[in-house]
Amino acid sequence: MGAMWRQSIIVAVVLAFACTFTGRLRSQTSPTLKFSAPSGWVEEKTSSAMRVAQYRLPKAEGDTEDGSLVIYYFGQGQGGGTAANVERWINQMKQPDGSDSKGKAKEENLTVHGLKITSVAVSGTYTAEMAPGSGTFHNNPNYRLRAAVIDTAKGSYYLKLVGPEKTIAKWDQSVTEFVSSLKFE
Repeated sequence: MGAMWRQSIIVAVVLAFACTFTGRLRSQTSPTLKFSAPSGWVEEKTSSAMRVAQYRLPKAEGDTEDGSLVIYYFGQGQGGGTAANVERWINQMKQPDGSDSKGKAKEENLTVHGLKITSVAVSGTYTAEMAPGSGTFHNNPNYRLRAAVIDTAKGSYYLKLVGPEKTIAKWDQSVTEFVSSLKFE
């Protein structure tokens, strides 16, 4: 009984040490997406675990709503490919004349601090689903959407900015500065 008891103690100590070391190692070596929010943006409490950050961009004079910028991270290998996300975002905007939003969208590829970023911007009527699976959709004319897939060693992060056209135009430069601040460390 004494030898078995000693083995149990040794196993418990080894497991405790391994858990402590693994936790410490993970926290010291797990890089994440870092960024600096510009002055004037209002940080909000994230409404789900998939949201890394959430900001309200105060409305421009004459607009009735604020803009919303959210950064999502679903986990490594999750969230879909770049092309599928860009296509989905473009399809969330309908054109007043019934034309295809793909022809109006502006796509851009850039590299910021070693991160490959694919972005898209498109204006029109915002028609995305209010919440996944809800069956209820936005119907916001004169809106603008800017979104991006940010590729990192830990998988993709997704940035989505949407709001009234004038409000998004008001914050255009600060959004560009925000994207320029992105780092993975």
